[in-house]
Amino acid sequence: MEKLRIIFMGTPEFAVGILDTILKNNYEVVGVITAADKPAGRGQKLKYSAVKEYALENNLNLLQPTNLKDENFLEELRSLNANLQIVVAFRMLPKAVWEMPSLGTFNLHASLLPNYRGAAPINWAIINGETKTGVTTFFIDDKIDTGEMILSAETAIHDTENAGQLHDRLMHLGCDTVIDTLKVIESGNATTTTQSDSSDIKTAYKLNKENCKIDWSKSITEIYNLIRGLSPYPAAWCFFGDKGEEWNVKIYEAKTIIEEHNHTIGSLICTKKEMKVAVKEGYIQIISLQFPGKKKMTATELLNGITFSESARAY
Repeated sequence: MEKLRIIFMGTPEFAVGILDTILKNNYEVVGVITAADKPAGRGQKLKYSAVKEYALENNLNLLQPTNLKDENFLEELRSLNANLQIVVAFRMLPKAVWEMPSLGTFNLHASLLPNYRGAAPINWAIINGETKTGVTTFFIDDKIDTGEMILSAETAIHDTENAGQLHDRLMHLGCDTVIDTLKVIESGNATTTTQSDSSDIKTAYKLNKENCKIDWSKSITEIYNLIRGLSPYPAAWCFFGDKGEEWNVKIYEAKTIIEEHNHTIGSLICTKKEMKVAVKEGYIQIISLQFPGKKKMTATELLNGITFSESARAY
């Protein structure tokens, strides 16, 4: 049984949970690689990645290369003498990096591959109304999320679950799956499965302003799934218009009300405590939202300070 010397690569909070679990299971992590610091916020102060903060707190050997093909970085990587690399929510690696360790480089991806390869698998599984998802470990090759699969674990997606809640559950599931993967690699018993390719494989496209905008003419289920699939980040959005004013609004939480009505699609119907938008099969009731320049609040809190006319619309 070969003793593992691990290099861990990752950036966001999702990766921190995995790294923490690896260390708590007494595996040796000889280096951590994360993204370079980025200016953030109004003051444009340099912001550390979640993985960097964790690595500093735990005195781990930290590298932040800007260029993964840089010869100095590759030399430093070789000098760590790792025999396995683990990648969780990082970036595409050049061949010189992923083929370096003798036992390979594996990635944890937050979907049941081959479905939802790409940047936002957790969001798209909910947006597309999937009832199950999971995590997969696979050996990296020269394409994105296409390598030989090692292990996977499945979980149901709850009807009302949002992307943030599913993210946290998949992080825990991912922790267990990474440890199981380490055990089979360590024992020399890792067997892999080739990913199948077919035209009906779903993709986890990068999220952008266009695919996060609510189209109120869609079905009530599609709208509801988009809102929860993008909550709490980056959040589904639309415009509210009333009396010549227009607001760009983020919507974080909503409920569906199935009932017949005579309202025009997109009509914004408000009482003193309740806000809903007319859609084909009923209404989307808005529970929490954010107006430009304001903090996130409940619809009731917003309606305490603003009154909409009967001609108000969401579009």
